[in-house]
Amino acid sequence: MKIVVALGGNALQKNGSTNAQSQYEACQDTAKSIVRLIQAGHDVAIVHGNGPQVGEIVADIELAHNTDSSHTLFPFDVCDAFTQGYIGYHLQNALSEALRKAKILHKCPVSIVTQVEVSASDPAFQNPTKPIGSFYNEAAAKKLQQENGFQMMEDAGRGWRRVVASPKPVDIVEKAVIKQLFDSGILVIACGGGGIPVVKAEEGYHGVEAVIDKDFAAEKLAEIIDADMLVILTAIDKVYIHFNQPDQKALDRVSNKELETYIASNQFAQGSMLPKIEAVKKFVESGNGKKAVIAALEEAGVVFSGAGTTIYKE
Repeated sequence: MKIVVALGGNALQKNGSTNAQSQYEACQDTAKSIVRLIQAGHDVAIVHGNGPQVGEIVADIELAHNTDSSHTLFPFDVCDAFTQGYIGYHLQNALSEALRKAKILHKCPVSIVTQVEVSASDPAFQNPTKPIGSFYNEAAAKKLQQENGFQMMEDAGRGWRRVVASPKPVDIVEKAVIKQLFDSGILVIACGGGGIPVVKAEEGYHGVEAVIDKDFAAEKLAEIIDADMLVILTAIDKVYIHFNQPDQKALDRVSNKELETYIASNQFAQGSMLPKIEAVKKFVESGNGKKAVIAALEEAGVVFSGAGTTIYKE
């Protein structure tokens, strides 16, 4: 079976830390879960998140260059590329080690610096909502807005932060080479952090200041490689309705039609569970027989034995 696995932030953090050693240790745990799927005979492609990592990179650059001035920063698309490189490096090493221990010598993990096309007319660009980087007081935020053209927003009483758009993926620029590698048996790591957001122009592609949700990017990749299953690994064991309420209920199996009802009744939180739900719903509707699972990271190897929540097309 062909599977795309989307790794949430917990797969790349140890005890909430994203420093290099902690991240590598987290990647080692993650690799063991992925290798269980490969041991079961499945072909796997991986998409990882990068929220904490890219946030730290942006904040460190802002601090180093004192962005209260009009200093030109690395653009956000370049920061995304940074994270694809160093997270991919950690995942490659961890997966190689886990594959050797499992005596699976024919699989080679490789990371692809991946550009994901978005539309310049996506409505998300008119309403940026994704906070990134450092916190500022109101005066500093207004200065950044005037001098650097950033859009700034107050963030839950903690201070002001820059916000960028979160458009939907339209296409994957490197799709042909990713599919070729995957079909030849390579363990491909692609679309890291949702991919480097780019817009198509006459002269080619150019980066834009945006964040693509990694679950939507994973869904797009799954469609492109004609995957049989999309697996989203996260911090919770199942999808819940009435979450954290007295009548909380776990969903073992749920259809795309049922999800429509739950979405309409606001059962899933914006920015956390809702993108996952929308991504798996879109995937199962993309072809007959396709399934999706949302499960905890440590249960990756047993998603075929009832772990997590299975989503199917009605």
